[in-house]
Amino acid sequence: MDSSYPRGDNLKLRVKDVFIAGALPIHTYIFRKSEFGLTYEFRLQNVIDMVGFLTSIVGPSKTGKTVLCDKVIGQNHYVDFIGNDFKDTEDFWVTIANRVGISLERDHTEIRKIEGQGLAGTKEEITTSITESFHSNKDKVIQYFINNDLVLLLDDFHYASSEKQLEIAYQLKDAIRKGFRTIIISLPHRSDDAIRKNTDLGGRLNLINIEPWNKDELREIAVAGFGKLDMEIDLTIADNIAQESLSSPQLMQSICYNLGMLLNIDNTATPVMPDQGLLVKAYRMTSLNLLAYQEVARKLKTGPNPRGQKRKTYMTIKKEEVDIYELLLKAIAEDPPTVSLSTDSIKRRIDVLLGDAADKPDRVKIKTAIDQVQSIIQSSEPVYQVFEYKDDEVYILEPLFLFYLRWGIL
Repeated sequence: MDSSYPRGDNLKLRVKDVFIAGALPIHTYIFRKSEFGLTYEFRLQNVIDMVGFLTSIVGPSKTGKTVLCDKVIGQNHYVDFIGNDFKDTEDFWVTIANRVGISLERDHTEIRKIEGQGLAGTKEEITTSITESFHSNKDKVIQYFINNDLVLLLDDFHYASSEKQLEIAYQLKDAIRKGFRTIIISLPHRSDDAIRKNTDLGGRLNLINIEPWNKDELREIAVAGFGKLDMEIDLTIADNIAQESLSSPQLMQSICYNLGMLLNIDNTATPVMPDQGLLVKAYRMTSLNLLAYQEVARKLKTGPNPRGQKRKTYMTIKKEEVDIYELLLKAIAEDPPTVSLSTDSIKRRIDVLLGDAADKPDRVKIKTAIDQVQSIIQSSEPVYQVFEYKDDEVYILEPLFLFYLRWGIL
């Protein structure tokens, strides 16, 4: 039987058993330390059952926030939503009730036509109405969650509108007092003031800030995983993969999986250590699963509508003729990969890309270009929310996008 989870001790583990990017990894789950040397798992377990408290988990994208909840709570014990599941026109509790299948609060009048006996003994249709009352409200949803040992998980909370965030915060204020367990997950640098700065929630908020994974923690995934596959990976290679993974354990798992497949570990008794060429091939192979970002990259490098005006172009040291928007994305994708860049850092990268060229964009022009791209992002669908420009700093919100910029085909 073909199975990913888990295999008997007498059977050799396969690559797909070990490196799992899209779910809870069994063999390569890494316990990380937070404040005061406590693991994030201990912290979440410690706070989730505190009646009257809301739990807020904040951390960069693809850093294992949801996997942490899988590990501590279990997928069968939470009901998950994302921020834009909650529409401004729909009641918060109605949205939740619909998901879990609780009948909604409404008076329902049903008109029925039945065949009956007429006055002269003839058959005729008789119209009758039956009114049924279905009762469901906040308290009923809360009780359902308590009875079924469930937690409400609100992921990507920042995708909800500001107005909806405020409404949700207001609704949860009373619900948590009644034992309704809730976890809100959001990204750093995004507006979650409705939760964090809500005076009504003051003193009743458990904050868990997930720090970006460092290179040593990511390296441990590769070392532990390839060890399970009876292969000792070179630490230099593990560090290289860790750097390209951009603080994302999900990306680290994906690259290691593809590298393992390229090495044909499942069918090789003594797999050889990969060289740089095979490592690059693993990066390229990983980028094939990220083609959704191809259109994102194209849209951002196209920039705003020039309205018939020809844009100024620049010649890079690789003899590529690019405009300011293409130049901006190339600068963001340059070595070393990083998830935050100041305007000055981007300016220095652009200067390197243009080499000895006499004409280089100044800081003001670069900042204007970033502002224009930010406007495109803000007016586009959620998949385009890949970075944010705030306080003179570009924050990469989606490490998979940056990885695609570096290794994908644009």
